[in-house]
Amino acid sequence: MAITGQDGRANTATLTGGGLQATPQNYVSLGDLIDPTKPDVMDLYTATYGDQGITGFLELTGAKKNAGTSDEVEWFEEGRLHKVLTTASGGLAAVSGDSPDSGELHVGAFTAGNEPCRLNDVLLSPAGQRLIVVGFDATNNEVLVQRLDGGDVTGETATGLKFAIIGNAYAQGTDQPTAFYQNGLARYRNPYIITKEMYEVNGSQATNIGWLNVNGQYLWYLKNEMDTRKRFMNQREMMLLFSESVVNTNGGTLNPTADFSVTATGASTDPAVGNVTTSEGYFQAVERRGIVADVSGGAQGTFASMSDIDSIILELDKEGAPAEYAMYLDRKASLDIDDMLANGIATQVTAGLAGQFGAFNNDADMAVRLGFKSFTRGGYTFHKHDWKLLNDPTLAGAAKYYKGAMIPMSQVADAKSGVKAPALQMNYKGAGNYSREMEHWVEGGGVLGHVTSGKDTVKFNYRSECNLVTRAANQHVVLK
Repeated sequence: MAITGQDGRANTATLTGGGLQATPQNYVSLGDLIDPTKPDVMDLYTATYGDQGITGFLELTGAKKNAGTSDEVEWFEEGRLHKVLTTASGGLAAVSGDSPDSGELHVGAFTAGNEPCRLNDVLLSPAGQRLIVVGFDATNNEVLVQRLDGGDVTGETATGLKFAIIGNAYAQGTDQPTAFYQNGLARYRNPYIITKEMYEVNGSQATNIGWLNVNGQYLWYLKNEMDTRKRFMNQREMMLLFSESVVNTNGGTLNPTADFSVTATGASTDPAVGNVTTSEGYFQAVERRGIVADVSGGAQGTFASMSDIDSIILELDKEGAPAEYAMYLDRKASLDIDDMLANGIATQVTAGLAGQFGAFNNDADMAVRLGFKSFTRGGYTFHKHDWKLLNDPTLAGAAKYYKGAMIPMSQVADAKSGVKAPALQMNYKGAGNYSREMEHWVEGGGVLGHVTSGKDTVKFNYRSECNLVTRAANQHVVLK
C-alpha cells in the first residue's frame, strides 16, 4: 500500500532571528479578506426625527363610534332661530313725496305669495332705524317700509346690509298672521372613506439576523413592519382631516328657505379617480360651514396682542360657541401666543376669572400632563397644544398652508333626535365582531407559517373604513 505524506509541506517555514515574523507584507492579501477586529455595533437604533406618529388628535378632541351600518353617516343640525333680510343692489332707498317719507328695501328676487318676510314685521337697520313692513313689490323685488316712530326713512344704500326682524306690531281688532316662520333643519351626510396599506418581505430576508435590536429581536423586517403600521395610522388620520368630497345632491335642507342654505357632501363619480368614494374631512367641513381666520401675516394674523384673539372671540360669540376650546397650532402660531401671554397675560387667571378645565375634569394639572397650556379671555378658556402634523416638513408642515384649528370642547345635540354627541366624531364600519376600524391580516407562501399562496413572501395588509363627522362646524375655527 502506497501512502503519500505531507511532511514536505511542513518544512516550508524559515527560521530567522527573533522568531516568526508576522509582518504586514506577508499578510496583506489575507488582511483584505479578514478584519480580525470585531466591529462595535450599537444594537439600539436612533430615532433621528423623534416619534413620527401624529395620531392622537381625534382621541383627545373627539370620540369614536363603531358599528357603522351604512355607506354614509347622516346627522341633523338646526338653523338660526331668527331671520334677517340682506339688501341687494340699491339697499334701502328713501321714497320722497310721501308724508312722511317711506322706504323701499331692495332684497333678492321673490314672487307674490313667497315674500321674504311678513306684513307688520318690524326691522332693525344697521343705522338703528326701526322699520315696519307695509307692503311688497314683487316686480321690483322691494319690501316697502315706514319708520316705526313716524319719521322720514333715511336711505342706507349699500349692498349686503343686514336688517334683523325684531318682532311685529298690529292694529287693534286685526286678524292673526297668515304665514309663519319655520326654523331651517339641515340634514348632512358624509360617506366613509377606505384607506389601505401593505408591507411585504421575502422568506430569506425574514430569517436574516441584523445588528439592531427591534423590540428584543434582531429581525430588521420587524422594524419595517412597525413603520408601515405607524405610517398607515398617520395617513388614516390625515385623510379624516384633509379629505375632500364633491358637491352633489346627496344632502340639503329639510324645509329649505332662502337664508338657510347647506353645502351637501357626497361621492365622487369622476372616472379619473376610479369612482372612489370621497369623504368630507375636518378642514373642508370648517371651510364650508365654519370660521376661517387668515393668520398668514399682518398684525391681526400673528397673535401679536390679545386683540387678535378678541377678533376670533367676536366671531365665536355670533355663533353661540361654548366657553371651552382646544387650540391645535403649528410651532410659529404657538410661539406667538406664548409671547402674547408673556406680555402680562396670566395663563390660568385673567381679569380675576379662573380658567375652566371642564374637558379635563376641571383639573389644570391634567391639562398640563396632556401637553396643554391654557388661558382665559372674554369668558372663553383656550387650551393650547402644539400640533406635530403641522410641524413635520414631510406632512402638512411641507405646505405650511394651515396654521392650526380651534375645536369646541362640548357636546352637541342632534336637532332631530336630541341625542348629544361630541363636536368631532370618528366613525368606522362594523357588524357584530367584525370591525373595519383597523383591519390587519397576513398572507404568504409558508413564510412565518402563513400559507395562502405559493409565493416565497409574507405580506402584511392594513385597511380601514372610517369617516369624520364635524358637528356644528360654525363653532369651529381654522387658522390659515
